[in-house]
Amino acid sequence: MSRVVVVGAGLGGLAAAVRLAHAGHRVTVLEQSARVGGKLGRYARDGYGFDTGPSLLTIPSVYEELFADTGAPLREEVPLRPVDPAFRYRFADGTVLDVPDGGGPAVAAAMDAALGEGTGAQWTAFMERAGEIWEATRGPFLSSPLDGARGLLKESRRVGDLATIAPWLSLRQLGRRYLKDARLRVLLDRYATYTGSDPRRAPAALATVPYVEQTYGAWYVEGGLRVLVEAVARRAEQLGADIRTGADVAEIIVKDVPGPVGWRTQGVRLRDGSRVDADVVVSNADAAHTYHELLAGPPGELGRRRLRKADPSLSGFVLLLALRGRTPGLQHHTVLFPDDYDDEFDSVFGTGRHRGRTRPAPDPTVYVSAPDDPALRPDDGTEAWFVLVNAPRHRPGEPSRGVDWHTEGLAEAYADRVLEVMAERGLDVRDRVLWRVVSTPADLEYETRSVGGSIYGSSSNGARSAFLRPANASNVEGLFLVGGSSHPGGGIPLVGMSAAIVADLVGPARAGAPGTADVPDGDAPDT
Repeated sequence: MSRVVVVGAGLGGLAAAVRLAHAGHRVTVLEQSARVGGKLGRYARDGYGFDTGPSLLTIPSVYEELFADTGAPLREEVPLRPVDPAFRYRFADGTVLDVPDGGGPAVAAAMDAALGEGTGAQWTAFMERAGEIWEATRGPFLSSPLDGARGLLKESRRVGDLATIAPWLSLRQLGRRYLKDARLRVLLDRYATYTGSDPRRAPAALATVPYVEQTYGAWYVEGGLRVLVEAVARRAEQLGADIRTGADVAEIIVKDVPGPVGWRTQGVRLRDGSRVDADVVVSNADAAHTYHELLAGPPGELGRRRLRKADPSLSGFVLLLALRGRTPGLQHHTVLFPDDYDDEFDSVFGTGRHRGRTRPAPDPTVYVSAPDDPALRPDDGTEAWFVLVNAPRHRPGEPSRGVDWHTEGLAEAYADRVLEVMAERGLDVRDRVLWRVVSTPADLEYETRSVGGSIYGSSSNGARSAFLRPANASNVEGLFLVGGSSHPGGGIPLVGMSAAIVADLVGPARAGAPGTADVPDGDAPDT
């Protein structure tokens, strides 16, 4: 039986723990905070409850397979219901579009009715191309480990697949080939932010994001997405995993070994000085935190060098609003678009007209999640809203890379501005706010150890970046990465896929085996 330590109890780490424990390994999960879940958190006060991370589950089959492979089915543990309409969009010209769940003809009909005849056909044509990209990528790229450019080229054996994926096109460029209505292009741009990216630089392959959402459906977990985290943690413990909260890992311990790799994991050292020995370490911590803080010195240098080439993802600025009264016609998800989306991306990334200096976008896109769930409000005369806007990272003293969110008065002033923007776009709740909680990128960095509060670690800005995230198999024997900052990326489905990849790399427990991945002679996998 191999000893496995999982660093971090985010959803990816917990899913990996489930699979590894089921495979016969002795698994210990170490989480620095007081509760599991990572970025998929929960805030509760005065009878109000808020998911503080994702609010939507797509591709539920990823977790259906996890549960079916390891015990009782998912739906015996987690109550799922479809979200219909999946989203309400309000564009800068005042047009409102409700996108029904399920995709296909229903979405096309809704677009024709709201945006004008022919828009549904434009979107349908784009979705057909997105479906082709999905079929070309999900097996070789999303469900398999990649070890950098070599792996990308090896998996792209068929020239036709490369033509379909079109890595030379950005998401926006691909959209312009199909979408003549400017509002549809704005809608598509938003999907780049699902990976913390800029649609002008993110690859066309991200067309798979809206395709997945509309093909596999939009799902909500009764009681909030937190229920899914708790169910996965419970399954891990049922299989024998030991989950320890308040266990802050300070170092991944490695030793020198003969051979081309040169290092092998021995376990971890906690901040209190104690040590947990292990044959395998699976880091669910942010990849930058793993290589900069947990794996200092020469063993982490390759990972640090590769990360320096990556463009960090954007962060998020969050308001939790406890509201009195009910909003007529309120949908589960509402997105309020600005007049100038490019100004928002330039502000957040410090590009274009704001090159060299990031700033909170003065007129941002506003995303509101307001589930009609009695479990999340004290009574039927109240509402709990999670409000999110894209934001630059927390980088004090580095204005080209982020904002100092600790600047006195900045967070509260920007919270007021977000509420003002909502009012300008027809969703004024300022006189209904009983209380609010403000969370900045600095708070996210502190709570989850994501460097600068980057939600997804690295962005997908760049032609190959969506497929070249930090690899699951590191350059240290016995050290693996899982979760949203590693391959294949962020979001509830992808971190579940990441866990399955890592479990396959480690393999089943067997006597005397350290459970490590093969590393080619003379080279090491991308980290």
